[in-house]
Amino acid sequence: MTHVVTENCIKCKYTDCVDVCPVDCFKEGPNFLFIDPDECIDCAVCVPECPAEAIFAEEDVPADQQEFIQINIEMNESGKFKNITKRKPAMADADEWNGKADKLQYLER
Repeated sequence: MTHVVTENCIKCKYTDCVDVCPVDCFKEGPNFLFIDPDECIDCAVCVPECPAEAIFAEEDVPADQQEFIQINIEMNESGKFKNITKRKPAMADADEWNGKADKLQYLER
C-alpha cells in the first residue's frame, strides 16, 4: 500500500510534505508532485502537512480521484522525474489554484 497525490496538487505543488517524508519518496514533475509507490512506507506523516489536502492513503482516495493512483505509478515509471528531498517555494500562483476543480487537463507529464 502507498499514499497518492491527487488533483489538487496540480499547479500548486506545495512541498511541505517533502520535508517530513522519512524515505524521500516524493518526485517532482513540472507542476505536480507524486509519490514513488515502491519507496513509500505508508507512514502518513505527509498527509496533514499538505496545504492542498491532496494526499491520501491509496484505500482512501476519493472516487473521483481514483485515476491518480495510476497517474502516480505512470509518472514514477517514466523515469523522467527526480526525487525531491527539500522544501521549495510553491508555484507562484499556487494559492489561486488551490481548491479549483478540473485541473487534470493542466497536468504536465
